[in-house]
Amino acid sequence: MPEKNSRILLGHGSGGKLTHELIDSLFVKHFNNPELDRQTDAALLEVPAHKIAFTTDAFVVDPIFFPGGDIGKLAVCGTVNDVAVSGATPLYLSAAFIIEEGFPLQDLKRIVISMAEEAKMAGVSIVTGDTKVVNKDKCDKVFITTTGIGTLVEKHYSISEGKQVRAGDKVIINGSIGDHGMAIMSARNELKLSAPLISDCASLNGLISEITGASEKVHFMRDATRGGLATVITELSTNKDYGINIYEERLLIDEGVRGMCELLGFDPMYVANEGKVVVVVADEDAEIVVKAMQKNKFGKDARIIGEVVTDHPGRAWLQTVIGGNRIIDMLAGEQLPRIC
Repeated sequence: MPEKNSRILLGHGSGGKLTHELIDSLFVKHFNNPELDRQTDAALLEVPAHKIAFTTDAFVVDPIFFPGGDIGKLAVCGTVNDVAVSGATPLYLSAAFIIEEGFPLQDLKRIVISMAEEAKMAGVSIVTGDTKVVNKDKCDKVFITTTGIGTLVEKHYSISEGKQVRAGDKVIINGSIGDHGMAIMSARNELKLSAPLISDCASLNGLISEITGASEKVHFMRDATRGGLATVITELSTNKDYGINIYEERLLIDEGVRGMCELLGFDPMYVANEGKVVVVVADEDAEIVVKAMQKNKFGKDARIIGEVVTDHPGRAWLQTVIGGNRIIDMLAGEQLPRIC
């Protein structure tokens, strides 16, 4: 790519010479793999399965660079995790970019390299994509949409719907809650904290593979992103013939996150995460799953935080540290704009 073009121009989205220079010198260079190198209109893939998991997500985080990650890493992790919590093995991603005219090429390169590195760590290939450039002020810097495909074995087909969840099952999470949302809030407002808050952004497919490998009685998995832990638990229990109890004393919350939530009036249970998976597993295998998770760097703080009960069907309750109960409900309105 010519050095004189230090920023994105409208011509980079025209489909002409500048577009091809951008694709060849940046995207193909860093995302290189046999499927992408063919540069066909549609990636030609081998997917050796009768069933696949297929998901798509758009990322519009502000700021685009934050402690623990950036919009590129977030785009890869978010889509990999959406495939993985369905019980599938992520294989391929697509990546579509909408870029504002004037966006620095060095920043785009940084994002692309971050995506390439995270994809490599997660063991997936970015095999196709698209680039569009819009006039200045018509989008906020850069938006990324990623789509993921993974193979799914028959025995894991019910995990994403939670059809096998039953009373007595235990609820497990792999670590502290609220890290991503508070890290974004801190970075956006340039808050000077004694201990910087770091996003938990991570691809969890390796951890999830260890979970499903440790037990065949995993009944549900979901990554706790927008709306946080509370939204996952509420979605799981709504209109069901069982209820869920979550124990506040078992929730792990970083002191910096807790302090910032108290300062700003947020409930950590509703704050976004980008590296947390909620797992529901049969009681008899719960400790086995926790121990397997704790061997992985993304699950070292895994713990049982609740259980499925016959009481209050269709409702989730939080048992507070002072012994009371509080209903866990859906987030009303928007708590944290632009966190993913």
